[in-house]
Amino acid sequence: MTALQFPCAIFRTQNWMDDYSAKDMCCGDLTEAQLKSRYRLDYISDRVDPYTLTRRSSMDRPQSMFCCNLRGQGEKITRQQCAAMLFDEFRSLSRKFSFYGPYRHLIEKMITHMQNGNGTPFRDMALDRALREHILRDNSTENSTRLLLKEAIGGNIGWLNNIYPADKKDELRKAILKGRLPKFNRLQDNFNGMGITVHDTWATHVTIKSLHIEKDRYRAVVHYRVQDHFGLDSEDIVKKTFSQFHFFRIWFVLQRYNQFGFKPFMTNMEATIEITGKCNESKK
Repeated sequence: MTALQFPCAIFRTQNWMDDYSAKDMCCGDLTEAQLKSRYRLDYISDRVDPYTLTRRSSMDRPQSMFCCNLRGQGEKITRQQCAAMLFDEFRSLSRKFSFYGPYRHLIEKMITHMQNGNGTPFRDMALDRALREHILRDNSTENSTRLLLKEAIGGNIGWLNNIYPADKKDELRKAILKGRLPKFNRLQDNFNGMGITVHDTWATHVTIKSLHIEKDRYRAVVHYRVQDHFGLDSEDIVKKTFSQFHFFRIWFVLQRYNQFGFKPFMTNMEATIEITGKCNESKK
């Protein structure tokens, strides 16, 4: 019986890591006419008109964002000033989606990273903590990849030889497939800041870094690497869920308008957990 060697990559999503060709990674590719005709993005901001580069006053605001032939007749501003004002409004509006908890500050940090980061990847220890907490707190026997992986490891170890058989490697991948990968689309994520910063995820890799077996017990060290895109695609902005909020309208224009073209970026998260168990535990 051949032993599986560690570290061992056991799962990868079909979506690639670092996929800059994804639709939500486009930037600066749409004209004013396209934004208005295809996406009905005439009225973007209560503070500025990005198309005429003028400040707005309260008199310029239409009763409905979808009835927008009015243009601000205020002070002319530069494109750089307009972008800065839009980003300030972008950050201000983000607070509606991030009320409480240790992750509420992340959305403003990520908006600022979009403004100044020129598309470089984003990492933050708070994201890693959120991912680890999500994995450890998911105690659903049907959905938790941690619990399903625990069952697969304990159920396939060769206890006579104290090894995990190489020909049982695919059982580990199947265990992950049975579960639900960690995503931030739970009810609490609508308010704690994680839903607006990450929500769904693009790519996930799971690796068993080590597996120590002794007598009737084992300890596995498992690493999750998760990546999301901080960007909007065309399908996002046509949904009423997104288009009704100035927050997403500003985001889309800052990213996709060819006079701005602020780059979206990869959001990277990692978490390492331990899984422990003993012989025959999965059979109980």
